[in-house]
Amino acid sequence: MPLPICPYAAGIGSSTLLVTPQSRTMVLIGESGVGKSNLLSRYTKNEFNHDSRTTIGVEFSTRTVELNGFTIKAQIWDTAGLERYRAITSAYYRGAVGALLVYDITKHLTYDSMERWLKELYEHAEANIVVMLVGNKTDLELERSVPTEEARGFAENHKLLFLESSALESTNVEAAFNNVLMEIQKKTHNKELVQGANRGVSLNSSKAEIITENKPCCRNI
Repeated sequence: MPLPICPYAAGIGSSTLLVTPQSRTMVLIGESGVGKSNLLSRYTKNEFNHDSRTTIGVEFSTRTVELNGFTIKAQIWDTAGLERYRAITSAYYRGAVGALLVYDITKHLTYDSMERWLKELYEHAEANIVVMLVGNKTDLELERSVPTEEARGFAENHKLLFLESSALESTNVEAAFNNVLMEIQKKTHNKELVQGANRGVSLNSSKAEIITENKPCCRNI
């Protein structure tokens, strides 16, 4: 009689496979060209595309992470920043519990539109969605046109989380996504949740401590 195959030999039945990840839907929004796609690519694949094309409609990617003892599957929609796709992309805000509102620190016009993007997000998503304002492309510091303190003040006034990042140098990319996920998880743990009819889960707003990073991420999960 053949010997039974040990399930642990192939990883079957291991504790990591028995854990069902908690899914959390996030969206990336902001003007075209601010680096949303590369932020997502860096976070989910640890890749950067120097010839990144303009997103058409929406793109989707996932990553499963371990945060504070929880296994979380981040389901992330990268939305196009061009006006002609706005009717399509806004539909993907529905049900999202987290968002990265991204601007380019070298182009003040992309920052000036943050108020409009935020208004549009709140019109289609849950009012208490966890939102982080992200100033991207800190690798171009010499070309900066948006002062850090100006953006930080905007974030504080609108009760948003805030970080500056570089998808190219992988600075604060992990921190941006993971801080939003940890804030969502904290509110979930504290049962600060409101179930919306066909709108997914909404979260009561509050500010969270931000963890920053100044080195590339170690590995992609």
